Amino acid sequence: MESIPTFDAVPPAGMAEKAVLLGIKKSEASTGNLLLLGFLAGTYIAMGAIFATTATAGTSGSMPYGLVRLISGLTFCLGLILVVVGGAELFTGNMLISMAWADGKVSLQALLRNWLIVYLANFLGSIFMAALIFFSGQYAFGHGAIGLTILSTGEAKTELAFLPALYLGILCNMAVCLAVWLTYSGRSTTDKIMAILFPISMFVAAGFEHSVANMYFIPIALFVKFGGSPTFFESIQKSPADFPHLTWGNFLLGNLLPVTIGNIIGGALMVGLIYWFVYLRKKS
Repeated sequence: MESIPTFDAVPPAGMAEKAVLLGIKKSEASTGNLLLLGFLAGTYIAMGAIFATTATAGTSGSMPYGLVRLISGLTFCLGLILVVVGGAELFTGNMLISMAWADGKVSLQALLRNWLIVYLANFLGSIFMAALIFFSGQYAFGHGAIGLTILSTGEAKTELAFLPALYLGILCNMAVCLAVWLTYSGRSTTDKIMAILFPISMFVAAGFEHSVANMYFIPIALFVKFGGSPTFFESIQKSPADFPHLTWGNFLLGNLLPVTIGNIIGGALMVGLIYWFVYLRKKS
């Protein structure tokens, strides 16, 4: 007798089993595939960031803060939609491999190998997109409004102290991994997209910190600060000195380091290991 296809959502226990199987597959992927798919994920998240930056350029002071943040969040969702539906390897989402590790199906070495390769590949993809945007001159569109938004975003991120950046990183990847977790329940592309929209919109609107997104947001701001044309700075009536916290040191050590640590805690521990404990641990 043929089984009847179902469009019902996969229940949480089934989602947990799916997470383990995906974790095994990801941990066994070749280095070449991880590098290529990780590079793509970096470019995809950057596309979401580019969309969000463009959509909110010129709105500061003319629209309510919350509404601007909501627009930013909804447009940024493009990044994770491309990763999940298109197929790519994203460091923050791969925190859920911790479930396969906790279940004894993936070694710690294989887990860390995946995270390291994908993290570096995400960084390369993000920097590549930042360079493309900079050399395209897109930051000068809208009479410099996009570039001003880029610079303001980069300055705000690099002026964060270590602990707030860490906590914002924890909160962010709780939302990201919950979005990825929810996609495991879906049986269609529409299901997956809808599962992504609200958790990702929430973290962006709330101002949480995402390591891979920041691999684009801050480098593009640095490129504009140190390489922007005099005409551009004249158009926004600012100078590079107006963005004092925007340095490579503040990016790498003041933001990316604590945010990455926070993303690991928020995703691997607060989502992955808790769901493993609830649904998959061996009960005596």
